[in-house]
Amino acid sequence: MRRSVFLFFLLVLPMSIFAQFNVSRLIMNGRSALYYEDYVLAIQHFNRAISSKPYLYEPWYYRSVAKFYLDDFYGAEKDCDEAIRLNPYINSMYELRGLCRIRQKKYDEAISDYDIAIKNDPSAQNFWFNRMLCRFELKDYDHALSDCDSIIAHWSTNARTYSVKAQIYMVQKDTTEAVVWLDKALETDPYDAEGWMTRAQISLSRARWADAEQQLSQAIHLKPKMASNYVNRALTRLNINNLRGAMEDYDTAIDIDPDNFLAHYNRGLLRVQVGDDNRAIEDFDFILSKEPGNLMATYNRAVLNHKVGNLRAAIADYTKVIDQYPNFWTGLYQRAECYRRLGMHNQAELDEFRIFKAQMDKHIGIQPRWTEAQRRATRKKSEIDFSKYNQIVVEDEEVVEHEYKYDSPYRGKVQNRETQADYQPMYLLSFIKYNNVVRSYQPFEHLLDEFNRKSSPRYPVYLSCSPARLTEEESQAYFAIVEELSAKIDAMQDMSVTRDLLLQRAVAYTVTQAYDDAIADLNTAIGIDSTFTLAYWQRAACFAQQSPLMEPTAADMLISRAIDDLTTAIGFDPKNAYLYYDRANLYAMRKDYQRAIDDYTLAIGHNPNIPEVHYNRGIARIQAGNTNEGIQDLSRAGELGIYGAYSVIKKFSK
Repeated sequence: MRRSVFLFFLLVLPMSIFAQFNVSRLIMNGRSALYYEDYVLAIQHFNRAISSKPYLYEPWYYRSVAKFYLDDFYGAEKDCDEAIRLNPYINSMYELRGLCRIRQKKYDEAISDYDIAIKNDPSAQNFWFNRMLCRFELKDYDHALSDCDSIIAHWSTNARTYSVKAQIYMVQKDTTEAVVWLDKALETDPYDAEGWMTRAQISLSRARWADAEQQLSQAIHLKPKMASNYVNRALTRLNINNLRGAMEDYDTAIDIDPDNFLAHYNRGLLRVQVGDDNRAIEDFDFILSKEPGNLMATYNRAVLNHKVGNLRAAIADYTKVIDQYPNFWTGLYQRAECYRRLGMHNQAELDEFRIFKAQMDKHIGIQPRWTEAQRRATRKKSEIDFSKYNQIVVEDEEVVEHEYKYDSPYRGKVQNRETQADYQPMYLLSFIKYNNVVRSYQPFEHLLDEFNRKSSPRYPVYLSCSPARLTEEESQAYFAIVEELSAKIDAMQDMSVTRDLLLQRAVAYTVTQAYDDAIADLNTAIGIDSTFTLAYWQRAACFAQQSPLMEPTAADMLISRAIDDLTTAIGFDPKNAYLYYDRANLYAMRKDYQRAIDDYTLAIGHNPNIPEVHYNRGIARIQAGNTNEGIQDLSRAGELGIYGAYSVIKKFSK
């Protein structure tokens, strides 16, 4: 008996040691990936560790770190929640969750995290500083000043605290006190960029342009990658008649932040003044591509198109403005002039009659160059006043960008790679294995597995949604497969075997994009066996692949046929998550987002681990106007291996 027990422990103990070592190794591998900035790979390691031992807090915490650096703040917060539930005594987890909440503008909840962290460790300067900034964002200035005083009492060399205290006084309109604290900040640390930015803000408010330019130049020297500093310095240079310097600043701001509204808008106005009208139009084109309803930009572009002779484009823009402001007589006059130059006298007379009826007598001339007063004039970004259409635009409320403190050895910005918010493709049968770049595995579907086991095809059929471009050699190989299968089909007498060979040849045709041939084979296979689910599935995929090549009516007809095939297939196999996913994609192509979301949800119910389903439901939800839930889905998709989800999260979080 003792010998049996001893043998049992000999067998079991190494297995338990190995299991513990395996999870520890996964966590170590994940931490190594974090250090070397491969956050996507790190998430995969931590996923495996969590699957093996979900009660360990470390993989949850480290996975939240990876998600944080991928700008997936929602997913990182949720992982922190779980890590804190498992072990509520680690301060760094409250710090990280606080930062995640800050990025989502949940300042009250972030303050709660920092309250706990400060209670556990009052000597951590970062906790105090970040809590102070949260209170500043909430306009709780009294408590923010109290935090400032506490930080200064314990860490008198923290120049950034002096800068923030100065900003609070500025918001409270106490400029004199703000200057005192700024001087102290810059005396303590002359390399504090935020101090110079706040000092420049005061100079701008007092119209001390030369001082503001010098201070912004110092801030730019210390923080050269902040676009707002270049935009503000360009404003100072305009006011001291340094047009070339202003243009260079706008160019640099756009290089750093290609979507910067103020830089594009004001550069467009500046290009008008130097006679570069066509490139000014390009700037306003960009602005209107981002904000189609911006009437001030529309009017500016109309004036420019009018000036360079693009009369029809000018008329279109004038019309957009006049539709919103029917009594905008200047726009009516200018549109009438465009109509006359095009020989459209009836339309011109209608506009002129409207002006005459209102008894307007306004002289309209060629746009003058800026006078000194006009060059210094500005308007707020949200202000709509067509008499100010050529004035430089400034933010509605000037703010200094704050940088929250977070000490971490982990780095990387995978999410900054450009990714279009397109749907992931449909799943279909292929001879090419599935691979989504990061997470290489083979999706399992029982019908396909049964087909491969029963038919024992020479070339196994896989489930894939990652189409690959074929090389010439690969194309020739697939053509040879078609010929080989054709010979077998011609010689075969057994109809059940013929059915399977037809499906295989249809798959080969699909890989080589010979969709008509594939559909013909699938039609025959369905004729042999009207319950052949795989054939309906593949035929639906072929219809969908063909649709983008067709005219709209024919394309819609193909999509309808594909939906019908998938509905039939679902009737035969109602628990197949991939069928619901594919049908959802077709609904999404039709912009029927609610049906798409419903099918994606059914797919997740049957198989919650398909990354493409979460990704596509996220896109569908965003397009349906539910951004928050869409980001949650994208977070899960990134967790499962689609790293491009983090770029999309970043795009729509903005």
